[in-house]
Amino acid sequence: MIWNWQQPDWPNFSWDAARLRKAEEHFLLGSGVFAGTIKHLVQTDQEQLTIEAISTEALTTSAIEGEILDRASVQSSIRRQLGLATDNRRVKPSEQGIAEMMVNLYRSFSEPLTDETLFGWHRMLTNGRRDLKNIGRFRTDAEPMQVVWGNVFAQGAF
Repeated sequence: MIWNWQQPDWPNFSWDAARLRKAEEHFLLGSGVFAGTIKHLVQTDQEQLTIEAISTEALTTSAIEGEILDRASVQSSIRRQLGLATDNRRVKPSEQGIAEMMVNLYRSFSEPLTDETLFGWHRMLTNGRRDLKNIGRFRTDAEPMQVVWGNVFAQGAF
């Protein structure tokens, strides 16, 4: 697999709109069905479907990064962020952080993406971390970034 930053035209991207058209049509049809369906549900079912959609995205995104989160805890935190009734379970900082970020995104998806928005999301995602130097800002290290895959502790990198 070639990473985005390894592409010869990085960071000047181009794409073939015709190749994406079918996927875009499929997405738009699915989102239309979802939007139409949700309007016919009672409010509690609408809330639950919203929580399911947000938590699925949060869990999938985290799994891509190698972090496996507890679905019930993420959903509890999302409910809390949305001001809905929750079971008041203890939620780990990583689960609370991804829930906070996803609810922020849910509420502000149509706003322009700014550096400050990205920095805010980074602060949310790194909730409680003390081992990171550049939280909520661009990197300041002179050395190049490294892409690390999997558990770095198991690989003996530290």
